[in-house]
Parts: sequence; structure tokens; C-alpha cells
Amino acid sequence: MSDSLLPYAVKTAKQAKKAAVRVRRRVQRINTVPTLGTTVRPRPMLVPVHLSILGGRTLNVAVPLPEGEEDVATARLELVRNAERSSVPLVREPMGGAVLLTATVALRHATAPGTAPAARDDGRPGALALGSGVWRFSAVLVHGDGRETRVDLAAPDQRADDGPTVPSPPCPATGAVFRPMRSVNGRALLKVSGPARQAELVDLDLRWDRVTVHGRLLGRRLPADQYTAEAVRRGTGKSAAARVAWDGDTFTFDLPLAAMTRGQRTERTWDVHLRVGRTRLKVARRLTDVRNPKQVFRTPYRIIALDGGSVVRVHAYVTPAGALAVACAEFTADEDA
Repeated sequence: MSDSLLPYAVKTAKQAKKAAVRVRRRVQRINTVPTLGTTVRPRPMLVPVHLSILGGRTLNVAVPLPEGEEDVATARLELVRNAERSSVPLVREPMGGAVLLTATVALRHATAPGTAPAARDDGRPGALALGSGVWRFSAVLVHGDGRETRVDLAAPDQRADDGPTVPSPPCPATGAVFRPMRSVNGRALLKVSGPARQAELVDLDLRWDRVTVHGRLLGRRLPADQYTAEAVRRGTGKSAAARVAWDGDTFTFDLPLAAMTRGQRTERTWDVHLRVGRTRLKVARRLTDVRNPKQVFRTPYRIIALDGGSVVRVHAYVTPAGALAVACAEFTADEDA
């Protein structure tokens, strides 16, 4: 590198370092909740070797056995929220001359009393039920004489991640979110959120005479048969209704392509919704860990012959936000598709 370019390279490196620090601090602020997460008298903390939520519903924890605690007979991991406590056993595992205490347990969202249960559950035995709110991690070490030592878990470093997947995806079965967080004093927390009301896109059936949408309604507040399906054209508010077939909370309907393209030779884009009263729920692919659904869930253009004899060009696709959109137009058989 020439001497004339060296100052610019140094300046660029400093700017990149400052940008990385700003991003790391922003990630830490996003993943920090305004709670101390401790009692009046602070407890000692263990720094986990690993703490994560795998697949949106499986908790994985590994912490080192503290020095001087070799006489520990059993140990357990506790999650505490106010007066509630849930616990799972910690298993001793040797690792490179040290001892780790590990736990792997399935999680499920526990609904509050008097509310409707989730439309679909994991169905996995032994799943740990946690209600909505912020839970604090603690490790309880039980000695041979029955004496207990309780230590809190420190939050692992939060790294900026711009990979193809998000760090805390929703549970693919129920839509609940289990998100590792940190308190303002650095303790590890778990924020549990119940499933939001949404219309989840499960599958798109692209045929030569129709496009069929398969989905599932989460967090519904009214009977499913009160929801209707419609496509809404962007920029105009014009809508086209579709007939929905229900099976519990799952729904199926064909896109109303005839009404969407009748007399329309210019391609227009439509958004697909479920509607009840004045509330519209976008049909979308949200129960996934994919950061950019449009780049992953790719669909081809289709030439579709409708029952009325018209031929349409259709592209049903998923937007970067995961919502289902349809670009379509009518054309005659002798036009170049």
C-alpha cells in the first residue's frame, strides 16, 4: 500500500470499528429489559458456556460447576417469575477436565386462567409450561448434606447477527416466543410472549387452473366461521372475496383470480387477508426463523386457465415481511406471456 493511501485505510478501519461498537451496543439495548431481576441482596452469578432457544421452543443451557462445589450431589435449573417457580434437573457432564451442568428441555406457553388455550400445542411430553412475562434463571446446587446454594445466571454476550436466520424465532407449533434477554445488571432472563392473532400461511398450491391457499388461524377471538377471505388491490382498496373452507382453525381457499383480473391487462398487486368485521389479518408466513422469507420461499410465475375461458398470468409470492401477495393480469391466448 502506498503512503498516500495509508491514512485513508487507517481512517476507514477506525470508522468500521466504531460502527461495530454502535451495532453491538444497540443489540444489547434491544435485548435488555428494565428490571433488576434480583433480590435486595445480590447473589453470585455463573457465566453460562451456552444458553439458547433452539427452534423457537427448546431451551439449552450449559454452566460450569463452580470451584469448591465438587461435593454437589444434585443440581437443578430454576426459572422464577414473582412467586412462580419452574425447574428442570441439571446433568453433570465432563468437558476437558472440567464439569458442566447441562439441561435441554422443551418449552410451551401456558395460557392464563380463563383464556382460550392455543389452537395447537407441541404435544411433547415433559414440556416446561411458562406463562407470559419475564423469567429469571437460577442454578440451585444441592450438597450431600442437604444444603442448597443458589446462584443466578449471567447473560451471555449479545452479538450482532445478520445471518440468514433470526436469533429468537417463534415456536412453529403455537406462535409463542421465548426470547433470551438480559437485565440491566447483566443477569440472564427469558421473556415469554403468547401467540399473536395472525393468519399463518402454511402452503401454496399452484395448479394450472387455480391457486389454493392453505393456512392456520392463531389467537382467534371469534368463531372461525366468522372470518372471510379476500384479496385487496394495492392503491385502490378494491377487494375480491373468496369462499373459505374451515377445519377447526385451519383454512383453505382458492384465490378469486377471475374477479382480480377481469378486464385488467395491466399487472396489479393484491394483498391477501382474513377479515372479521373491520379487522383484517394479512395471510403471512411468520412462524419461521428465516430472516428474509422472499429470498427463501420463492415461487414461479404461472399461466392459469380459468373456468370462464380467460387466461391469466399469476405470481403468488411472499414479501420480505412474510406476507402473501399476488401479482396478476389477464391476457389473450395469442399474447406473448
